[in-house]
Amino acid sequence: MDTRADSGVSEVSIQTMPSYEMHSYRRKVKSIAVWSISFAALAFVMFIILDILLSVISKGVPGLSLKLFATQTSGIAGGLQNAILGTLMLIVISSLISAPLGVLAGIYISLFAPKRFGAVIRFISEVLAGIPSIVIGYFGYMVMVLQWGMGFSALAGGISLSIIILPYIVRTTDASFRQIPKSYLEGAIALGMTPFMATRTVLLKLATPGVLTGILLAVSIALGETAPLIYTAGWSNFDPNLQLIKNPVAYLTYVVWTYLNEPYNAAHQLAYTAALLLVAIVLVLHLLVRLLQRGSIKHA
Repeated sequence: MDTRADSGVSEVSIQTMPSYEMHSYRRKVKSIAVWSISFAALAFVMFIILDILLSVISKGVPGLSLKLFATQTSGIAGGLQNAILGTLMLIVISSLISAPLGVLAGIYISLFAPKRFGAVIRFISEVLAGIPSIVIGYFGYMVMVLQWGMGFSALAGGISLSIIILPYIVRTTDASFRQIPKSYLEGAIALGMTPFMATRTVLLKLATPGVLTGILLAVSIALGETAPLIYTAGWSNFDPNLQLIKNPVAYLTYVVWTYLNEPYNAAHQLAYTAALLLVAIVLVLHLLVRLLQRGSIKHA
């Protein structure tokens, strides 16, 4: 009996071993296949990105000179002084409008708003972030340029950009404050602080790196917009001034979008140089974002 039992166990183990090994072999093959496809997709994406960056750098660097930053655009040639100053002006206007509104809205929905109302605001913010920028540009043209009588101007362009970047600031501010334990707010209130004082002195200090990160990312998004500015800011070969309405301004993305379609080498050179400046500015902003994120992690 014992011999038969032992032989039965050995026969069962022998029969089950191949199926187990086959199952393990199939899992390894599937794992290798998935990882191979993932790495191939990553290599393909990195190849496209590096090809674009190398193309912009190789074709944009020859156009860099001191004259480029000190000369206004003239027809299809000249410099980019007016476009650089106009871009900075549009970014400042949009940031001054969207940053306070976005931060205050994010603080409210993360700390003080009822759950249902906060969920509605978050949903509206997500929807606004998904609207194509050209739709916002057309809205700005119909409302601000025509109906409000602003004309093509820096203020109309700045408001359009602020509408585009506002949901990103709201989202990052909301996420930054929601990561802070509620016990911080409750403890500050228990010590006699008002909710406003506790938010300003305790919570805002902890959430500042995340809030600044959202603002910088929103600014980098605004730097790449062209469609809404064509409908609202227009274009000008002159430097911007303090006249915020009925006064078109220049911006770098217009040079990239328009001058590449011109049949002249000088226009192509100016477009690639403008694209290189935009890439450099966005790179600096993202490096600042990384530094802020690293600082917030160390602080935590």
